[in-house]
Amino acid sequence: MGTGFVASLARPGGNISGLSTLAPEISGKQLELLKEILPKLSRVAVLGTTTNPGNAQTIKETELAARALGVQLQYLDVLESKDIEPAFRAASKGRADAVLALGNSVLLLQRTQVVELAGKNRLPTIYSQREFLEAGGLMTYGTNFADLWRRAATYVDKILKGAKPADLPVEQPTKFEFIINLKAAKQIGLTIPPNVLVRADRVIR
Repeated sequence: MGTGFVASLARPGGNISGLSTLAPEISGKQLELLKEILPKLSRVAVLGTTTNPGNAQTIKETELAARALGVQLQYLDVLESKDIEPAFRAASKGRADAVLALGNSVLLLQRTQVVELAGKNRLPTIYSQREFLEAGGLMTYGTNFADLWRRAATYVDKILKGAKPADLPVEQPTKFEFIINLKAAKQIGLTIPPNVLVRADRVIR
């Protein structure tokens, strides 16, 4: 809705409907999790892409959470793969305590490089997709996309049976996943508090 594709979640009004990833709100929760594992957190580098639809709304939600937590944000634009290494250099130079990697295709496609640079710079990093943890990343919190794909099939069925997208509400995600990689934590000398570990849906040891 924030990108203007639908009039409202309840009544999209056009030729588009489906499932929301709730990405903007998730970034605030990600920042809270970073604060929990790093109580002295004061500065976070945010890797994003300004050309991504919804980026502005995501940044707005992140800034709201940052103010509430007393955290400063250092926004670093990653438009192409060549921007990734300079972004991590800038994060280190800016004395970031951690990194929040917003969901975008550039970072996802180059996730191995992103994860390696996070480890090399000893920067605790939280991601939106589990693929980063499969590449060795530290922590992810986000929508369970596998569940969204399954639920999307019901929309296809309804439309094939004559329903109009304009009349189908855009549904919110109902399942989220929080995964922690203790191997990655050990590599950068980070101890994950027990109260955070117990809330994880999965812990990689």
